[in-house]
Amino acid sequence: DDRDHFGKKRIDLGGPLMANLFRMLFRKVTRDVYRHLQKCVEEHREFHIQAAVKSSTITNGLRYSLATGNWGDQKKAMQAKAGVSQVLNRFAFASTLSHLRRTNTPIGRDGKIAKPRQLHNTHWGMVCPAETPEGQACGLVKNLSLMATVTVGTPSAPIVEFLEEFGLDSLVDMQLAHAKATKIFVNGVWMGTHDDPGQLVDTLRDLRRKDDISHEVSVVRDIRERELRIYTDASRVLRPVFIVNPNDMSLFIKKRHVNMIGQPDPQTGEEFGWTHLVQEGVIEYLDAEEEESALICMSTTDLEQSREYQARNGQISLHSADPSARLKSPHYIAPATWTHCEIHPAMVLGICASIIPFPDHNQSPRNVYQSAMGKQAM
Repeated sequence: DDRDHFGKKRIDLGGPLMANLFRMLFRKVTRDVYRHLQKCVEEHREFHIQAAVKSSTITNGLRYSLATGNWGDQKKAMQAKAGVSQVLNRFAFASTLSHLRRTNTPIGRDGKIAKPRQLHNTHWGMVCPAETPEGQACGLVKNLSLMATVTVGTPSAPIVEFLEEFGLDSLVDMQLAHAKATKIFVNGVWMGTHDDPGQLVDTLRDLRRKDDISHEVSVVRDIRERELRIYTDASRVLRPVFIVNPNDMSLFIKKRHVNMIGQPDPQTGEEFGWTHLVQEGVIEYLDAEEEESALICMSTTDLEQSREYQARNGQISLHSADPSARLKSPHYIAPATWTHCEIHPAMVLGICASIIPFPDHNQSPRNVYQSAMGKQAM
């Protein structure tokens, strides 16, 4: 298996980090109360909750970690992660925005391992290919792309419930399942098998597009391995794409959706915006795992040419009158099974690389240098 596959990576945001820290400190408080109670019983003293609970434990613990960046116990400062909390860089507006979308890989900087530092195919659209420091931390410190988001996690119970209603053969009656059945995993836990995975995947996707299941649940069907993997956990990186109608290869998003943006919604009266587009089922969030089972078109013009290619049985000329136009191979538009379409190809870039004019006409190291220098511009 590939350790650098971005679908297997999880990015801890402030929430999980603070939760872990609080859990550790709260455990410390309960231990202190327990010891105090023990002492009271041994010495036949009266037990007062005010004396037992030290209010300063949690406050000082949180304060210490946020002030120093050593995430964890003060006494075990050696094992703690260093540099988790940083002072927000306010040098320039671009540097502030860029700092807010920075991610860190906890590998020793002195290690000369090349693999985790390299750009991986699954980073497409999730992290910026250009914005990373040179030298020690090169490739270990990444920056999220413009439209990438990180999941907050949703409970898996409703999905397990739905699967059981939908005819999941649970592991208890295993003798019923035959070898051809598809295994179903929810967050890596084998829940059971199913005989008609195709219909199940379509139903789950429909439910997600109708906003019955959370938009951040990812459904991956691995046909070759006969597996269906469902992820609802926190810290996965997602990115939005347009959904393509499989029947006529057109986008589900239409002119009327675009015209409605900024107008009040007739039902609720609130402003029609991005979340409404996701709820309408015209835009979908994919993570790196689900992206592998999707066929994503690069632009709406390619989709148009693809429709023309199908309609004319491949009798189509791609030669442009413009001598400086990009050359395009007919294989590029030959497929008839597009499932999604990119919102805009420039969304693979992060904040600093997006302010470079014509980044696609530069050598790649030039873009890397400019991404570092753009943060120093006054």
